[in-house]
Amino acid sequence: MFERLPTPFGLVRVGVAPDHQKIKSVITQYEAVAAHDGYRLLGCVELGTDITRAELRRHFDVVVYAVGAASDRRLGIPGEDLAGSHAATEFVAWYNGHPDHRELEYEVANCSRAVVVGNGNVAMDVTRMLARTHDDLAKTDMADHALEALRHSTVEEVVVLGRRGAAQAAFTAPEIKELGALDGVDVVVHEDELELDEASRAALEVGPTSQRKIYDTLRTFADRPPTGAPRRIVLRFLVSPVEILGDDRVEAVVVARNRLEADESGALRARGTDAREEIPCGLVLRAVGYRGTPLADVPFDDRGGVIPNERGRVIDADGAPIHGEYVVGWIKRGPTGVIGTNRADARETVAEILDDLAAGRITPCDAPDRDGVDHLLRERECTPLTFAHWRRIDEHERRRGGESARPRVKLTSLEEMREIATVASQPDD
Repeated sequence: MFERLPTPFGLVRVGVAPDHQKIKSVITQYEAVAAHDGYRLLGCVELGTDITRAELRRHFDVVVYAVGAASDRRLGIPGEDLAGSHAATEFVAWYNGHPDHRELEYEVANCSRAVVVGNGNVAMDVTRMLARTHDDLAKTDMADHALEALRHSTVEEVVVLGRRGAAQAAFTAPEIKELGALDGVDVVVHEDELELDEASRAALEVGPTSQRKIYDTLRTFADRPPTGAPRRIVLRFLVSPVEILGDDRVEAVVVARNRLEADESGALRARGTDAREEIPCGLVLRAVGYRGTPLADVPFDDRGGVIPNERGRVIDADGAPIHGEYVVGWIKRGPTGVIGTNRADARETVAEILDDLAAGRITPCDAPDRDGVDHLLRERECTPLTFAHWRRIDEHERRRGGESARPRVKLTSLEEMREIATVASQPDD
């Protein structure tokens, strides 16, 4: 397993919200896989810099790309690049301690209102991080630099913008219920934005029960009288940002009212109207979706933001399968689903690998000896970190966390991670 960072587990470490520690327990399953004799982690190795696609194919019979979706989708509206307007993907990476984003700064100390654009679980995550008390956050594994910044936050209100109606909300039922249980927070839903057209009402009646539960929870929020709590979360529906205002930095967001219309397939789509509303704010976080980024010399579908594939088999520009190269996860299907979704996704890809092996469609590599890869990396002065090194990092973080009643205190500097991983090190595998 080649990994650009010293730490395995991908989004479980740098994507799952700090207050969702139970979800992170899935790491124990990954650790069981890592315990197999045939597994090796080569951390701090980057495809295209330390090793090329052609070299991978020369040293391995099968290559599986599992790089996720590292970038974000943009709004494409005026003012999006003003100071104070950010991608939620980067905000998530910042508070989770991703080394690439540890130096970012967010304008939370002189901001009374933040606007979150999006209606999925990521939007809910960043909203909670902005609304939770510092005492609550200090019990998590949130990165120390984010904890310190949010200690001085003056955000009193978070407005969440959903372009479709309440019946089409993309977040899950547990996520929305969690908002209503936050200490010191009133959750506000406008009564008129809960009104359902005939098509939405029908969709709720025949759709999954989870969607009905979401709508019922929103109805509960609308019926709940405000308590005068020090912070508010305002959930808006049928509104889309059309412009971000400000001279040097964000001062307000202009939103358009939407209406729902059925397209050719019968699906309800949000269409903008001429009605406008201005929401003063000092921070905007766009949470409208992740997007895959190209890998060096690997086929890429720029429109879809994925590696082109059929059931996990990478295909070339002519649609022909490239036997021996496969893809899983978000870089395969786009940024949809949760951690559990990847289990079925991976099974599909592995089934195709086994089928290709049985049919003799995979050509054995030229240099199967693992020493060849190690020699190649040494020539490039690339010193990988192994799973044994990760265990030292993990032990260090957990020990520091135990000293302050936290799950762990994350290391966020690559240099510090390498130092901790290799100090007093014995020869590894």
